[in-house]
Amino acid sequence: MLKQIAAAIGQEDYKTAAKLLKPLLKTEKNNPWVQFYVGRVQEGMGKRAEAERLYLKLLPQITNPKLMAQIRQGIRRIEQHHTNQQQDAIAQAVETPGGEEQGVLILEPIITYSAPRLDKINPKQAAAQAFAKVFKIDAYTARLQLPSRGWRLYRTGKIGELHYYVQALQSVNIPCFAVPIAQVPQLQIFTVHYFNALSPRPKVRCMNAEGKAGEMTFAWSEVQGRVLGRIPFFESVVTVDAKHRLTRKTQKQDHIAVCDLHLPSKGYILRLCERSYAFNRGIRLASEERSPIERDTVSQSWQYLMEQLTQRLKDIPTFAEFDTFASSALDCRELLGSLEPHLDLERREPSLWDGAFHLYSGLAYWRSRSVENHAESLH
Repeated sequence: MLKQIAAAIGQEDYKTAAKLLKPLLKTEKNNPWVQFYVGRVQEGMGKRAEAERLYLKLLPQITNPKLMAQIRQGIRRIEQHHTNQQQDAIAQAVETPGGEEQGVLILEPIITYSAPRLDKINPKQAAAQAFAKVFKIDAYTARLQLPSRGWRLYRTGKIGELHYYVQALQSVNIPCFAVPIAQVPQLQIFTVHYFNALSPRPKVRCMNAEGKAGEMTFAWSEVQGRVLGRIPFFESVVTVDAKHRLTRKTQKQDHIAVCDLHLPSKGYILRLCERSYAFNRGIRLASEERSPIERDTVSQSWQYLMEQLTQRLKDIPTFAEFDTFASSALDCRELLGSLEPHLDLERREPSLWDGAFHLYSGLAYWRSRSVENHAESLH
C-alpha cells in the first residue's frame, strides 16, 4: 500500500494518495511513513503550513536515514516556495509608483507581561519566531532585534520592499511602520525663540529654515503631537595621562533638551531648544530671580515651560524615547548625514545626534498621520 501511495504522489495524483492513506490512518496511525505521506499530500495540495508543521514534528522522532532525508527535502521545498513567493511579492511592491524610493523600517515595542502567562506562549517569544520566519534568521537573533521599549530603526531600503515587510510583520502582530525618507525634509521647521503668549491662543516668536524671523499664532487644538529628547553635547578637552602627557579627546559634557510640537494641519513642526530659547523674553517663566545664564536657572525655566505645555497638551501623543531610537539610528551614518537637522547647538563639529533627533521627530509626525488616515478609512 505504501508503494502505491508513493507512486500516486510521484505522479502528483494527490487525491488518489489521500484515498489510499485514509484506511492506513486507522490501522497504522503511528507509522512514521504514513505520517510522512500525509504531509506530502498536504504539501502537494497547497496546504504547506500544515505539511511544514507535520514535517518539523516528525523529524526529531525519526531514526531511519532514508525517511529523514525525505522529510528534510520536504522542509526545504516549502522554504524555497515561501522564498520564491516573497521575492515575487517584493518585486511587485517595488514596481508600484514610488516603490523604488528609499525608506526606513521601524520596529515598535512588543507588549510583554510582568507575570508569566500559563495560557499562551510569551508574546515576545512568539513574535521572535514569526519575525525569524519573515526575515529568514534564527529565533535567537530575531529576539534580540525586537524592542521591548521605544523604536528600533531596523532597515533602510526601497520603500516598496519595506511596505511588504510591514504587511508581513503586522499580519503576525508585530507592530512596525515604514516611511519614505523623502517625506522628512518636506516638513517645515520653525525654531521657536520664545512664547509671547500661552492663552487664549499661543503666540510664538520664531524663525523659519531660511532664517526669516516672525510671529506665529495658532490654536492648541492644532498641536497633534509632541516629541521630547535630550541630545548629548560634546567638547574637546585636554587630559593628562598616567605618564603626565597631554592628550586631547572628545567627551560628553552636557545634554541639551529639545521639544517639537507637530501642527499637521499646516505641515509645521515648532522646535524648542533649551540652548536657544530666550528665557529672558516673552512670557514670564518661573525661577527668574537669578540670571538665566546660570545653568540651574535655565533648567528650572525649561522645566516650567514644559509643565505649561503638558497642561495644555496632556491628551495628545508624546514621543519621549529618543535615546532608545538613537541607539539604532546612529549606525545609519550616511542617512543621518544627508538630513538637515535644523538644530543650532553651536557645536565645533557636526554630530549625527542632531540628525537622529530630526529623523525621530519626522518619523513620529508621519507615523501619526498614517494612523489617522487608517482610522478615517475605516469610517
